[in-house]
Amino acid sequence: MNQINTDRIIEMAWEDRTTFDAIKNQFGVTEKDVIKIMRLNLKKSSFKLWRKRVTGRKTKHLKIFNKEGLKSLRFKCSRQKNISNNRIT
Repeated sequence: MNQINTDRIIEMAWEDRTTFDAIKNQFGVTEKDVIKIMRLNLKKSSFKLWRKRVTGRKTKHLKIFNKEGLKSLRFKCSRQKNISNNRIT
């Protein structure tokens, strides 16, 4: 995996409203693989903070997110107008 894709996966993993399923759809990377990528590319303290934040978070898991009736909730990052299919244009 190249550095650009790795950086984008890390960025998407940090976003609260981006599900692991969205990352898998775009990059073919499972939640376990995202955790490995984060562990290898972040400082130990940053990785621990991220894991604490995403563990059990409903918005990071599409099944739970949709089950709770939150599927109509949309998150739009500040650069969204520059992004086409989650790829920076």
